[in-house]
Amino acid sequence: MARAQFQKGQKVWVESVGLWAEIERVIPVWAKGFEEPVRVTYELGLGREFQNHELQSPESEALSSNLGTWRVLRARNKWQDQNDCAHHPFPGSYPVVVTDDADWGGWRVPGAEYDRLPEKIEQQARIIACAPQMLNLLNQLVESVDEAPDDAPPETRRLADAAKSVLRRIQTQPLPPRKTAPAGKPEATPIANSDETLA
Repeated sequence: MARAQFQKGQKVWVESVGLWAEIERVIPVWAKGFEEPVRVTYELGLGREFQNHELQSPESEALSSNLGTWRVLRARNKWQDQNDCAHHPFPGSYPVVVTDDADWGGWRVPGAEYDRLPEKIEQQARIIACAPQMLNLLNQLVESVDEAPDDAPPETRRLADAAKSVLRRIQTQPLPPRKTAPAGKPEATPIANSDETLA
């Protein structure tokens, strides 16, 4: 099965030609008995159709190369005595994931939330800090299968399709929030991927 990675009107880098082009038409190829296209190609106005592995979006290039090194630092929990949090993995501190070389930006939780589930928060911090490396692994898996899809084992192709799905979710812009309801109560903001749950 194949899914479109790009949309009509999207600007893409065409590696084999060495230029940027705009997708004029997405062309799915259907086969009887399948619910999804068996192949998807793209018309760019360059004289032939192109496949997914021949194109690259500017977002995916930026995501894979400009994330830098993320790391977990420890911040002192100034509102708790070290004796009150002896059950914490690192008493008297909580994790902060920094995503900038100057130790700015990133992710942190309020002290009360950390105190409720310290082991879970510690694990989340480690996962988030490894996100750039995991993103690179997903990109490498997709590229290795796209280079020779017929040579890849079925399980590897299945994993590459799952990786593409995750990469699409990373690259998809979130929907704008809805206007407030007439009764003055704000409506729920739609989530781009309904299978996501908040921790």
